[in-house]
Amino acid sequence: MIRAESLSKHYGAIKAVDGISFAIEPGEIVGLLGPNGAGKTTTMRMCAGYLAPTSGSVQVHGFDLLTETIAARKTFGYLPEGAPLWGEMTPRAFIDFIADVRELKGERRAQRISEVTGLLQLESVLDQRIETLSKGFRRRVGLAQAILHDPPVLLLDEPTDGLDPNQKHEVRELIRGMSSDKIVVISTHILEEVEAVCSRAIIIAAGRIVADDSPAALAAQSGTNRLDRVFRRITTGRSRAGADRERS
Repeated sequence: MIRAESLSKHYGAIKAVDGISFAIEPGEIVGLLGPNGAGKTTTMRMCAGYLAPTSGSVQVHGFDLLTETIAARKTFGYLPEGAPLWGEMTPRAFIDFIADVRELKGERRAQRISEVTGLLQLESVLDQRIETLSKGFRRRVGLAQAILHDPPVLLLDEPTDGLDPNQKHEVRELIRGMSSDKIVVISTHILEEVEAVCSRAIIIAAGRIVADDSPAALAAQSGTNRLDRVFRRITTGRSRAGADRERS
């Protein structure tokens, strides 16, 4: 599982994340939902081990991210915000590089590369420079590196950013299809994404958890089964000065 205990990240007087705790089990697709600046990306980065917390702890698949960092990172795939890629490389070369990093070899390596490029429909651009690809294709290359080693945990920051409606549907179906025995955590501010994909929503505002339930149960609180109304009610007025920036 993923377990966060009293997780905090402070930048001087600004509390980007303020003592949040949660546990996520295999089979769950959890949306970290909140307005811009709520602390979603900061939380995701701490769960991925790319940002050290000011206080608190994170365990991923039984490994402590602070003391067993490498072992923990081997258990998850991470799609960061913006999916930074090397523009001069081709998707084929980049995916080969990630396969090396993930120590995939032989038949298993060839199988995973073929499966992932097929799932994400990258065959037509495998030998095209990444810098010439559309934003949607670059996002798919980023997602390919996250799932290449078939990890038990996936941490996806805005996974459908830049995709057209058809591509969004395909990626959401892919996420649902992988989730039966995995933990999938999606950071987003798109309510539609949470309703379409997630079995659970953790809503963060001003660095704190303000709701944690299924999207359907949260929507039912509005009396009209509308998640957007509940979201506005529990997040409005909780933003703080300067919270529109989540610093790396």
